[in-house]
Amino acid sequence: MLAAFIHIRLLDVFDILLVALLFYQLYMLIRGTVAYSITLGIALIYLFWWTVRVLKMELLSTILGSVLSVGVVALIIVFQQEIRRFLIFIGSRYVDGNRISFEKILNIRFESKSQVKIRSILKAVLQFSQEKTGALIVIRKKSNLDMYAETGDILNAETSSRLFASIFNKTSPLHDGAVIVDNDKVKAARVILPVTEKLNLPPEYGLRHRAGLGISEVTDSLVIIVSEETGQISIAENGILQKNITPRLLRQKLEEDFG
Repeated sequence: MLAAFIHIRLLDVFDILLVALLFYQLYMLIRGTVAYSITLGIALIYLFWWTVRVLKMELLSTILGSVLSVGVVALIIVFQQEIRRFLIFIGSRYVDGNRISFEKILNIRFESKSQVKIRSILKAVLQFSQEKTGALIVIRKKSNLDMYAETGDILNAETSSRLFASIFNKTSPLHDGAVIVDNDKVKAARVILPVTEKLNLPPEYGLRHRAGLGISEVTDSLVIIVSEETGQISIAENGILQKNITPRLLRQKLEEDFG
């Protein structure tokens, strides 16, 4: 009986590996985002409910059980945008033409230290500020930005101040939107970002500032915004927008995060 109980088939090992791969991909997708924090909150509530049940605290257990009983419907409502983005991400990343790309599915990359080219970014931003050229630059930290990059044009080009100048030139077809920087590469341009839903923002904040603030609310990225009207430099991070950043403070921030 014991031997039959611990018998593990090859199919069981394959099943475990598939589940592990699924959870890994989900983690890579939501880490550093609001969805990750919500997931942790739900896990803590479930753990608290399980503890309450073990201690036989009937009233609290009944209340929490009633809340968790509609968990699936609540998850669909709470994660509506994330589910939609996840399905779009799966379809665009793992389907190559009319076939499923197993190479991309099994491509598990180990994270290395960020190699962001601070000097090139700083030089470009200061030039934009002097010339009053509007710019929106999203620099990746840990959050996966692939599903946002897919909304624009994939470049995967070496980072340089000249490339930024070409992209944000007013006559360039790529200037309308954001640029995503991933390590030492300009990953994508003309990217569409989620706009913040905050209602208490000053009226002088245009769509560029609202989009920069929006992506900082759902990822851990550092966002640099240059105003086209005033040339002022702003930084958005963790849902907070800092205006009128000096070149010295911008350099310090870039070196702290990526130096």
